[in-house]
Amino acid sequence: MEFFNPNSNVNFMGIRRYTVAISVILMIASIVSLATRGLNFGLDFTGGSLVEVTFAQPTEQHDVSAALEKAGFKGAVVQRFDTRNYSIRLGPNEGADAGKVHGAVTESSIDARSAAITHHVEQALVASGHPAQVKPSVYVGPQVGKELATNGIVAVFMVLAGIMIYIAIRFEWRFAAATVLTEFHDVILTVGFFSMTGIEFDLTVLAAILAVDGYSVNDTIVVFDRVRELFRSSRKEAPLEILNRAVNNTLSRTIMTSLATMVSVVALFFFGGSTLHGFSVALMVGIVVGTLSSIFFACPMLNIFGVSKQDLMPKARDDAELARRP
Repeated sequence: MEFFNPNSNVNFMGIRRYTVAISVILMIASIVSLATRGLNFGLDFTGGSLVEVTFAQPTEQHDVSAALEKAGFKGAVVQRFDTRNYSIRLGPNEGADAGKVHGAVTESSIDARSAAITHHVEQALVASGHPAQVKPSVYVGPQVGKELATNGIVAVFMVLAGIMIYIAIRFEWRFAAATVLTEFHDVILTVGFFSMTGIEFDLTVLAAILAVDGYSVNDTIVVFDRVRELFRSSRKEAPLEILNRAVNNTLSRTIMTSLATMVSVVALFFFGGSTLHGFSVALMVGIVVGTLSSIFFACPMLNIFGVSKQDLMPKARDDAELARRP
């Protein structure tokens, strides 16, 4: 089944200057937003307090979240064990905010702050009509420390270097450079979306960003493989014509793959619970950005780098060198 005729001739490369300009503007806007606004890091990065509660009656997760939100606990992460047992993670400054909301004086010591948080959570649940037994809160450190974050950044650059080396060997160095630029484009736009919207950035979102990175490579390589085939089989077509035909030939596959993936991610967004909202949003944004970049950004990068038929043809061996061999 195909949505688009593989032999169609939509002139995608004819608007390459506009699409690349739009991509560059969006990348600059994302970088500026990250530099000025930053990311709204979740508890996985900031740490906080953990409170476990047991309800007398079965209670829905959204009711617990609504009660905490109403009481002034902003960004509380509610995890459900069963219909009566939940864990609640609060940000590092939630004790102070809760004290202001309830008119109490926030204590500075850890034990007093833990007792105050436990009391305020219990009051919030009672006020909402869902009384529960609340265990004393405990401090939970950030899961992503500076050392782990540094190691993660190093690992990302090592992966990018590995991808460039492989593609340079398997294809050609221009393809490697265009692939990495497309990856950077997709990731920076996805992260920039979280910076501009202020959606919480936690470990699940980070996992989705890495998935977007892999999705971007896969989508781009499919198009580039078709480019290589057309360069080797064509005789008189200009590079722009070949690049345009490659995008048209793979357009149906690109759209169908993205739609099939998007259906799963949308289902995850609506039925996966609030814990996976950030994960599914990151994937939805990444799929859209990755699909558009493989159509409107990747091949124009190849054209800018000046890829040609000669770059992909097998290199002829020097006859004089062969004659000297035994």
